Amino acid sequence: MTAQPVRPRVMGIVNVTPDSFSDGGRFFDPAAALDQARRLIDEGADILDIGGESTRPGATPVPAAEEIARVVPLIAAIRAVSDVAISIDTMKPAVARAAVAAGATIWNDVAALRFAPRTSEMGTSEMGAPEVAAELGCEVILMHMLGEPGTMQDDPRYDDVVAEVEAFLLARALTAMAAGVEREKIWLDPGIGFGKTPAHNLALLAALPRFVALGYPVLLGASRKRFIATLDPSGAEPTARLGGSLAAHLHGAAAGVAAVRVHDVRETVQALAVWGAIGGAAQGRPRP
Repeated sequence: MTAQPVRPRVMGIVNVTPDSFSDGGRFFDPAAALDQARRLIDEGADILDIGGESTRPGATPVPAAEEIARVVPLIAAIRAVSDVAISIDTMKPAVARAAVAAGATIWNDVAALRFAPRTSEMGTSEMGAPEVAAELGCEVILMHMLGEPGTMQDDPRYDDVVAEVEAFLLARALTAMAAGVEREKIWLDPGIGFGKTPAHNLALLAALPRFVALGYPVLLGASRKRFIATLDPSGAEPTARLGGSLAAHLHGAAAGVAAVRVHDVRETVQALAVWGAIGGAAQGRPRP
């Protein structure tokens, strides 16, 4: 009998930004952001993912100093009241360094450690992102993105999206390890919605077992993504995509992903609990 995959960890999203695609400024105020973080912890989040720069399609980059000013006080405030795992959602090494110093333990990088200026925007010499990740010693999530947020949805094309995303992620993992990042600290994320058409996203979701088989923990982030609305036009607004988000993340759980990144923590935790209980009952295990 096939073993039931382990329940993935639930990563709750807290965007300290005025322009994120889903919550667009709701938690830009520091007090509101801390209240949201506490709520997600109470709802069962295993990880909080803190972001200070929107990566929605067409997003405008934010200077590192401004991004640090947005995220570091929140990370420090969360760490003062909870030992929950915290990830910093950033492309910038300077932001990752400041966030880890404040209490983050995971670097969630949509650029897969490719943002590596040798001279920082503040005018000082700076190591490349892989070297910074090795220095910090934290877990690192390497995500696939075609291009950059401002242009990634401008007619994305692949010959074989699954093979190309897989090759990219493996190459970035090798680059990280060559810089000194320990293999067991590397995660992979196929980057649903980041430079992909709806067909690309569906192909990557169908191929999740292939990504899991690579031997790295896999993060799946399909929460409220736009491809859901192409399958169900009633989901035009991001907040109307809960059902599609749950379907994608339950599929990911069955495929063996290590974590799902979500806006709706309580509903996801509940869905995973039912999914796990069904799997346990099918194998004759008692209910939890």
